[in-house]
Amino acid sequence: MFGLFKKKSEIEKLEIKYKKLLEEAHRLSTSNRRLSDEKMYEANEILKEIDKIKEEKKKA
Repeated sequence: MFGLFKKKSEIEKLEIKYKKLLEEAHRLSTSNRRLSDEKMYEANEILKEIDKIKEEKKKA
């Protein structure tokens, strides 16, 4: 209950965006393969960004 007003970290925001892109890519995979591939590419770029942030936190 006390976490109700906690602000989301940058990683949490990116993970939510990543999940939404994956869901959209999956939905589009049956109707428009090109758009689906574009969404997968965007999701992979976000995943790289998440990994980069996690690596920076490890070093600090």
